[in-house]
Amino acid sequence: MKNEIILEMRPVGEISGHFFVPSYQRGYRWSEKEVGRLLDDVWENGARNYCLQPIVVQRREDGSFELIDGQQRLTTLYLIYKYLASVKRFSITITYQTRPKTKEYLESIDESKKEENIDFFFIAHAFQCIRDWFSKKEPDGKTFRRCLSEHVQVIWYEVGTSAAQKDEAIDLFTRLNIGKIPLTSSELVKAMFLRRGATENDEKARLRQDEIALQWDAIERELRRDRFWSFLTNSSGDDYPTRIDLVLDLMANKEPTEREHYYTFFHFDKKMKEGVGAKKLWEEINAAFLRLKDWAEDRQFYHKIGYLIASGSLSLQEIYNMSEGKTKSEFREMLDAKIRESLKFAGNRTLDELSYESGSDRGAMSRLLLLFNVISVMENESQADWFPFEQFKKSGSWSLEHIHAQHSEGLKTKKEWQEWLKLHCDAVKALRENANADLLREMEDAAADENLTRETFESLQQRAIACLSKDSDVGYLHLLSNMALLSCSDNAALNNSAFAVKRQMIIDLDKAGSFIPHCTKMVFFKYYTSSEDATPYFWGEPDRQAYMKAIREKLKAYLSNEQPISEEN
Repeated sequence: MKNEIILEMRPVGEISGHFFVPSYQRGYRWSEKEVGRLLDDVWENGARNYCLQPIVVQRREDGSFELIDGQQRLTTLYLIYKYLASVKRFSITITYQTRPKTKEYLESIDESKKEENIDFFFIAHAFQCIRDWFSKKEPDGKTFRRCLSEHVQVIWYEVGTSAAQKDEAIDLFTRLNIGKIPLTSSELVKAMFLRRGATENDEKARLRQDEIALQWDAIERELRRDRFWSFLTNSSGDDYPTRIDLVLDLMANKEPTEREHYYTFFHFDKKMKEGVGAKKLWEEINAAFLRLKDWAEDRQFYHKIGYLIASGSLSLQEIYNMSEGKTKSEFREMLDAKIRESLKFAGNRTLDELSYESGSDRGAMSRLLLLFNVISVMENESQADWFPFEQFKKSGSWSLEHIHAQHSEGLKTKKEWQEWLKLHCDAVKALRENANADLLREMEDAAADENLTRETFESLQQRAIACLSKDSDVGYLHLLSNMALLSCSDNAALNNSAFAVKRQMIIDLDKAGSFIPHCTKMVFFKYYTSSEDATPYFWGEPDRQAYMKAIREKLKAYLSNEQPISEEN
């Protein structure tokens, strides 16, 4: 039995034994805040069951336990029992490898010696906090002790002592106590599957456990592929030290607002206590993972589900629940309906009426342009490329950018004005029109002028924009026909640039390997504009009409019938 993993919910009153705190752990450091919270939780829960965080141990050769995780909780429980004069009911002792005197101090707290070392200080302070709490709250001592002993439980996780398990325990020691990365629900659930029961000598059971361990590791590796992970969630991989937690959370139907860190472990623990076998539970987990993998390998499912998640329209949990019991065709229809729903605009507005100046419209425009990019890539089956959600999410925040800007909002410093002028000099020069010679000379002089004023800059800026604009009417500036998705940039000058300058910026970024969304790239490369209307310097009426036509055609299946689409831009 010594190699067996023991994982169970254990009442605090049933914890016993000698606990050894190894040298790599710091001493006791809980403050009044943590001690008070524990006491409040015990008392407020009363006769209801309440679970503390895990206590992780490994049995030593002399029968004592090496305390891997839980020193702070266990020491505080000892101090509470000591205050209640019930240490005998909590039959534990705690020894510290590098601080042997701490054991003695813990057993006979002498406040006159609390300044002798830092461990004594924190233990004495915690004991005083317990005394003050009982004095202030005045709970019945016997009732409190009964609640603590019978209704408060810990997740007792005792790792095995085989050579392999010892190596795993060393890794666990480092992560929990040095790296300060908490034990995850998935690690506890995995231990549930790998622990031995009455069949521990059964060769068939052992082989099944080995198979589960191998499959578990394979799932974890798959979920660490950026493309797969970014398709499934908007969460950073850092939010999931063990990625399989995402699948287990799906199975447990864990809500995003759920605050219980081990909610998912409790779900599977309850299932096993209800008689659901480990074999059946594992088959369900594996089937859930294979469903996600199937979606990721299906071109339509990948792009449609990926859009709904990336746009924030639905969570993976909502999509997973929606897929239960559905055929692939039924599920595909439901996804299409959810995509159409995501494009419903405030006030039933049409594409032509959406305006960047409206906050609600801005969100709708962002979703619409993301979908335009995703569907454009999805339907281009002649290419092997799929929409790279991993690059889209790694690039940080995305914003609506004016394809052609006519304002210098955000440009407040002389340095920013000079940079803007330098960038636009090349665009004006490229027009090769004699009428612009004076303007170009003035812009070049101003860009080098250390005494440049706002008045001079704004005058030159307006003349340059007029020179680089095809239309005198600027009513289109905030409409969808002048919007594209671009990664947010700290360079305000570029964000306020005319089309010709932004076009060169996109080309330079693309050459440098930056991720530019497919349709944004096509806009600046004039892909949607017919050859007779195309010019690299302006974003004019023919460009805007062609762009809007492409959006309508690509998204016609998702634009609601209640949203009439005008034929004019």
